[in-house]
Amino acid sequence: MPLPDPAHDAGRVVVGIGAHAARRADRGIIITHALGSCVGIVVYDAHSKVGGMLHAQLPLSQLNAELARTQPARFVDLGIPLLLKAVADLGANRRTLRVTVAGAASMLVTSNDLFNIPARNLTVMRKLFWQHSLLVAGEDTGGSIPRTMTLRLDTGETVIESQGRQYTL
Repeated sequence: MPLPDPAHDAGRVVVGIGAHAARRADRGIIITHALGSCVGIVVYDAHSKVGGMLHAQLPLSQLNAELARTQPARFVDLGIPLLLKAVADLGANRRTLRVTVAGAASMLVTSNDLFNIPARNLTVMRKLFWQHSLLVAGEDTGGSIPRTMTLRLDTGETVIESQGRQYTL
């Protein structure tokens, strides 16, 4: 029996804070852990079996020009275009992308809305998706608990794990 073609198995790809990944594969996962105030974004095209994930920490790159230059995916405003380009380069059709989002939890209790990073992350994300004519199909955001987000490349399902629970968006 021949070994499976490794090009069709993404294995386990871990996306850290300020990173993104995209794969075209029949199986494997892309996963990110500990989404607190950060926002995790998954895009998946079922026709081409191309999926990608972004783990963005901050809303706008203008907050830190040097960090934006060295780690653009750390910012929602730069990370989303990077993610969309990465999946398009692998053959995804932007018109058939399914978008799911998790995170943006309020990990710190504060009365100062100026530093409400979770809400600002979501605002910038929604604006960019609107500009790209993309709708969010599934979302688990807010609250005060961290989440783990997994994209299953065989089915396109986005699975969220938090506090011992597991569910599909």
